[in-house]
Amino acid sequence: MPTPPEPAVLFPDVAAAGSLAAALRAVADGALDDVPLTSPDDGPLSSASAGSLLPHREAMRVSAWSHERKWSVSAGEPLLGLSLVHGVTDDLAQVAAALRAWHDGRTPDDLHAAAPFVRPSGRLELTERDPGRMVESEWRHLVAEAAALDAPFAHGYRALVEAAYAEPRLRALYPFTSHWTLRFSAATRPFLDVVGPNLCCAREGGYRVARLMAECGRHVGTAPEAVAEAVRLLPEGLGPVRYGAARGGAENRVEAAEEA
Repeated sequence: MPTPPEPAVLFPDVAAAGSLAAALRAVADGALDDVPLTSPDDGPLSSASAGSLLPHREAMRVSAWSHERKWSVSAGEPLLGLSLVHGVTDDLAQVAAALRAWHDGRTPDDLHAAAPFVRPSGRLELTERDPGRMVESEWRHLVAEAAALDAPFAHGYRALVEAAYAEPRLRALYPFTSHWTLRFSAATRPFLDVVGPNLCCAREGGYRVARLMAECGRHVGTAPEAVAEAVRLLPEGLGPVRYGAARGGAENRVEAAEEA
């Protein structure tokens, strides 16, 4: 792999300003003067972060790409550390507009209106450990993610997520994905308690439903059939989803990371 150019080569305007934070303030022409915006000492040209007036929000992070003149932005909430908004652009002024909107506490949809490259994840802004709201938030994210997916399997995956969401017994569980396989938990993040089957699009078309990730499972033709098989494989006696606090000892309890 070729050696990436020095940040000053890709971002001469940032280098001239001395830091990404300073370059953002300059391009914003005063609009970021009251925003707590900083760049780290060990990578001033490559990253910056800006806080928000809303205490439940994490800082919005800006990262420069290493091989191309682009910037990534992302921001979330501190309760579970999951993304609320994310995006990529080659327009530094658009990054500045996103930072301003995030700092001011504007909603993810309003932030997208102010800086269209920023995409809401669909998640709710959580302010307390409410398992029911966490379940709702993650389903909203999966539905939004599936709707925006651009991949060869997008249509089938979207149908699977929508069919699972329409089934009350699955919608009551906390959903998560691993390698685009839909899975379920009786506890929210950060420590999942995995229950029931795994559902995924099959290479040969249709879907596969398996008890374990390592199993081939049963092949079915449609998303509703996959959901019906998933319901059949659910264990008995599942109660309301609980907050995923560490409770060691169960083989199916995993510390969750955000992964598709």
